[in-house]
Amino acid sequence: MKSYNIAVIGGDGTGPEVVAEAIKVLGAAGQKFNLKLNYTHYDLGGARYMRTKEALPDSVVEELRKFPAILLGAIGHPEVKPGILEKGILLRLRFELEQYINLRPVRLYDERFCPLKDKKPEDIDFVVVRENNEGLYTGSGGFVFKGTPHEVAIQESINTRRGVERCLRYAFEYARTRRGGKPWKGLKTEDVAAGKKAQLTLCGKTNVLTYAFDLWERAFHEVGGKDYPDIKRDYAHVDATTMWFVKNPEWFDVIVTDNMFGDIITDLGAMVQGGMGIAAGGNINPQGASMFEPIGGSAPKYTGLGVINPLAAICAGSMMLDFLGEREAAQAIENSVIKVTREKMKSLAAGKMGYTTSQVGDLVAATL
Repeated sequence: MKSYNIAVIGGDGTGPEVVAEAIKVLGAAGQKFNLKLNYTHYDLGGARYMRTKEALPDSVVEELRKFPAILLGAIGHPEVKPGILEKGILLRLRFELEQYINLRPVRLYDERFCPLKDKKPEDIDFVVVRENNEGLYTGSGGFVFKGTPHEVAIQESINTRRGVERCLRYAFEYARTRRGGKPWKGLKTEDVAAGKKAQLTLCGKTNVLTYAFDLWERAFHEVGGKDYPDIKRDYAHVDATTMWFVKNPEWFDVIVTDNMFGDIITDLGAMVQGGMGIAAGGNINPQGASMFEPIGGSAPKYTGLGVINPLAAICAGSMMLDFLGEREAAQAIENSVIKVTREKMKSLAAGKMGYTTSQVGDLVAATL
């Protein structure tokens, strides 16, 4: 029996509720596939911050560094000023644990829940690879004359060749392997004939951000041309990307982009795939501790009501198993989520599912 030590951060609001359902389903998968998951729970979030005025102790960061994976519920408390917990916990973990990839699959499980007309599951199946350690999120910049009529605020986007290239290489590798060599719907006949079975799209803004995305574009073609000639390279401005997410999502296979643009387009991707209730993501350090989470917030107004959708957290658990190399178990969880979504769910929205939070977890576990 394989055994894995997993850190758990339930966090704020409905975070602990959805994490409990993810653990329930992971337990069912463990029984089926002979896996043992050993959980260590950490009290981090708004309630702890209000008690101690400390968001994330240094000692906890060092402990978390020793785990292969972290399962996170949600961070965000209505009584804590915005930015304190997000920077103090989420961004700090992403940076200090060098989780330099944010991985966001966008897959439609049931066309009933898609807001786009006439789009089916085969039309919406792509992945966004977001650079997670640089860009505007480094906090570089500052104020001059703050609080006066002459105030100046500067926020700088930091992009290094090292940071950009390692993100691009991860995206190229992911594009090469994610479909097992099978072409995706958007490929043209001539692409398949040429042996190009995958596509990587760089999402940027080269016509305006002429320094940062000059670096991104040059590295994209240099790395791709030299080491990944089998991957079709494509480019789209970020504004056009948002348009095509809505009009022609079937055009996309894997998308790679910077921190800020990735943050924006993945929320649009979540809506296209059916809403925050189904959207999961991973903060990846390919050689270290990685963190998996539902991408929706803590939803404090639903706390304790048993109405929040846990499927995103369950999908985050599936992503975690896949990262750990347990792909068969990971796929079994996703298949169970798909079956429950299609056959049981009345809606993916909180309070409208037709089931309580724990009942949805029970359905997925039983389907396994």
